[in-house]
Amino acid sequence: MDIKDGRTVKGVNFIQLRDAGDPVELAKIYSDEGADELVFLDITATVDKRKTLAELVTKVAKSINIPFTVGGGISTVEDVKVLLNAGADKISINSAAVKHPEVINEMALEFGSQCIVVAIDTRNVDGIDFVHTHGGRIPTLLKTQGWAREVCERGAGEILLTSMDHDGTKSGFANEITSEISSMLSIPVIASGGAGNMKHFKDVFTFGKADAALAASIFHFKEIPIPNLKAYLAAEEVAIRI
Repeated sequence: MDIKDGRTVKGVNFIQLRDAGDPVELAKIYSDEGADELVFLDITATVDKRKTLAELVTKVAKSINIPFTVGGGISTVEDVKVLLNAGADKISINSAAVKHPEVINEMALEFGSQCIVVAIDTRNVDGIDFVHTHGGRIPTLLKTQGWAREVCERGAGEILLTSMDHDGTKSGFANEITSEISSMLSIPVIASGGAGNMKHFKDVFTFGKADAALAASIFHFKEIPIPNLKAYLAAEEVAIRI
């Protein structure tokens, strides 16, 4: 769930955002329908130089009974404490980790690696995958594969890998880079960006070797019910929690 100004939004390639509903209501629906986890990303928190709204996090946490990851504008150990106290189970960092990589070590030491997710927004430029920050707005010179290896070594417990090229396109996940990163790391990789049909999920779990798959618009706009997707994956012999 991408959040802007307290509302759920969804775009294409990180732009052209449209309203997708109330985050508390949607969170409860997804929890009731059988989603395994909920990821809540305040996509303008870093850009606007403000912190994720702890009050909204608390409301969402009270409405669900599944693991809950929160990201957006998190840059210090104190930020993490606030969000965990508000009801988050894990936190996701991106821009702050790129700017000050040692913060990954500090947070993992303080709260445990299982609590720290590093989000990587990647775009392919002339055949090379580069990390982007600030909600995908600012390109860096960091190569995605090398950065993924570094965050793992620094203590991240998971990587949330979002392909900016595939985001919102419904053309399928970025299976090649997902597989490459998943194969070289010892921590789970969550694939994000591009889900458009049920087969895309099967492909990212098989060809992409992802440990989990994140999707937004197909659920927000009721294109694929979560129970139907899980039944399909189970029938295709993909290990899934029913």
